[in-house]
Amino acid sequence: MSEVLATIKEQIESNPVILYMKGNPNQPMCGFSARAVQSLMACERRFSYVDVLSHPEIRATLPQYANWPTFPQLYINGELVGGCDIITELSESGELVKMIQSAVPEEE
Repeated sequence: MSEVLATIKEQIESNPVILYMKGNPNQPMCGFSARAVQSLMACERRFSYVDVLSHPEIRATLPQYANWPTFPQLYINGELVGGCDIITELSESGELVKMIQSAVPEEE
């Protein structure tokens, strides 16, 4: 396994909720990443992110890891949830908040 794949695997396994996106939550660099962040922030739980624009090796390798070609990519408890459209649908149906809240307990 390449070093980059090992890094991705470690990031996904050590963060209950992680979003691979373009930019960062305060300054998304594309509309899809912005929509994904809005959906996640509405869940009111902490989540991790990786800016694939600052990490071109992750941007190049991640699509092979999950067989998912586009960004953003959301992982919850080590499982690929999907990209912007899926995140938005889950958010609108109320499923996303349940998934996130079960993965990330409320902070004291």
